[in-house]
Amino acid sequence: MKIAIIGPSYPYRGGIATYNERMALEFQEKGHEVTIFTFSLQYPNFLFPGKTQYSTNSQAPNVKIVRAINSVNPFNWITVGNRIKREKPDLVIVRFWLPFMGPCFGTILRRIKSNGHTKVLALVDNMIPHESRIGDTIFTKYFIGPIDGYVAMSKTVLKDIESFDNQKFKILTPHPLFDNFGETITREDAIKALGLDPNYRYMLFFGFIRKYKGLDLLLQAFADQRFRGKNIKLIVAGEYYVDKALYADLIKKSNLENSVVQFERFIKDSEVKNFFCASDLIVQPYRSATQSGVTQIAYHFNKPMVVTNVGGLPELCPHEKVGYITTTEPNDIGDAILRFFEGDKNKFEANILEEKKKYSWDILIQNILKAADNS
Repeated sequence: MKIAIIGPSYPYRGGIATYNERMALEFQEKGHEVTIFTFSLQYPNFLFPGKTQYSTNSQAPNVKIVRAINSVNPFNWITVGNRIKREKPDLVIVRFWLPFMGPCFGTILRRIKSNGHTKVLALVDNMIPHESRIGDTIFTKYFIGPIDGYVAMSKTVLKDIESFDNQKFKILTPHPLFDNFGETITREDAIKALGLDPNYRYMLFFGFIRKYKGLDLLLQAFADQRFRGKNIKLIVAGEYYVDKALYADLIKKSNLENSVVQFERFIKDSEVKNFFCASDLIVQPYRSATQSGVTQIAYHFNKPMVVTNVGGLPELCPHEKVGYITTTEPNDIGDAILRFFEGDKNKFEANILEEKKKYSWDILIQNILKAADNS
């Protein structure tokens, strides 16, 4: 098949870009012709909360990437749509994670569909955003007009799609492993690479820091006196997309300055293995969620997890099998972490090795092609 993927890709950074590139490579390996159409302008700078939108990787992935889409220029949307329309891909896979992209993608897809040949699938990360804004519903409704079918990676997202469109074909497929961050290295090498003290055990909070991800809940849990003298430290690895002051105040008031190790920046792909391999436990104390790429990195590096019982996280982390599911109450989160470090550290490895088999890229490709056939 001739396939076009519309969404973030190199030189842009982030989990969706990484996913699109890995998916494109998998399609290529199976003999399909793939082009990723990414942005010439993704977000205006005043709308982007981080330091930079761009990847620090010096080398692009081995897939055809066309930088063409300006997310705020309607004339560009028509031009790009007409270009892809003329190229007549058999299948377009468009990523949808934010209603802001609805007008842009909806217009491009309407132009493409007018060729009478191309089928369009939406691979949906979030149908309803974590942080709502004016216009979300209108933009999302405009986006879904030209869509032929949907691919969701959690039951939560599938349900949200149904609330907007209960007519078109939908398929549920698990978020595949992020297996593109290199092989597992020894704890000793990872600790050394990060300059950490090997006499401590570490838990990891990884990724962009936003309110819904609940770092403050984890800090409140870690402030519990039961952690004192346990030789446990928390690694926080990621860039703040919110005001850092709240978290700094929590750390100070709880006397956690010597127990929290912060890497306040976007973590390069080449560094990811260091953080996961240095850590014993990955903690996702989210207030809300759909699915999470962090979970799939944890699986790749065979790491147990503590996740909260929100969104699609419990689907990905069977309780007592690969880790623990807790409520969003700090005390419950703390209980699970203590339980792990006080005796359960070694009980999950075999289960993780078995569970991660469900999350292959081959399964994703099969389900996307099934959705295309049925849409």
